[in-house]
Amino acid sequence: MTDIVLIQGLWLKPQVWAEVHDELERLGLTASAVDLPVHAEATLADQVDAVLAAVDASDDPPLVVGHSAAATLAWLAADAREVAGVVLIGGFPGADGEAYAGFLPAGTGSVDFLGWSDFEEDAADLNAASRAAMQAEMVTMPRGVADGVVRLSNPARYNVPMTLICPEFSPDDAKAWIDGGDLPELAKATKLTLVNLDSGHWPMVSQPAALAQLIADAAG
Repeated sequence: MTDIVLIQGLWLKPQVWAEVHDELERLGLTASAVDLPVHAEATLADQVDAVLAAVDASDDPPLVVGHSAAATLAWLAADAREVAGVVLIGGFPGADGEAYAGFLPAGTGSVDFLGWSDFEEDAADLNAASRAAMQAEMVTMPRGVADGVVRLSNPARYNVPMTLICPEFSPDDAKAWIDGGDLPELAKATKLTLVNLDSGHWPMVSQPAALAQLIADAAG
């Protein structure tokens, strides 16, 4: 049985996976969410270490799932360890030499959640109550994580089975971005599957059962 390692994106706690975790367990799979270091002095290396510790805790190579910006953390795990596969949800792995979250506002301090107005289209399937509950549980993003430089070195990662779950964009959109050279790491992947999920950017909240099933399919 393939273990599943779940990695949440920016500002989220591991508890955001609760419903997905329970559904995966119901489907007969073993899942765990990574408790990423988010204290003020945390670095990208600290978060990578936490992910690798979760991978190493599995008896067999696990399926590593990364949401949004954490697609890069999942990809870094595939670069550093043997994994059964990688699932990316609404995000794409950064390339070697890029900042982990270089799209965030520049500065020296940690970065708070930018607010729902910056994600209005992405959050169209989240009602006001869901948004308020999510925001109440969000954490501040350490600057040392956001500005951390991605380092990739093992070309074997390109042969790892990869599933890109496309929520707020379509598989056709993703294919166009890949073909257009916007996603160089995905362009080199030899076992890439694009899967549609009709949701917003946070399907673990809006459609946990459907998301869990897609993850289970990738594990199967």
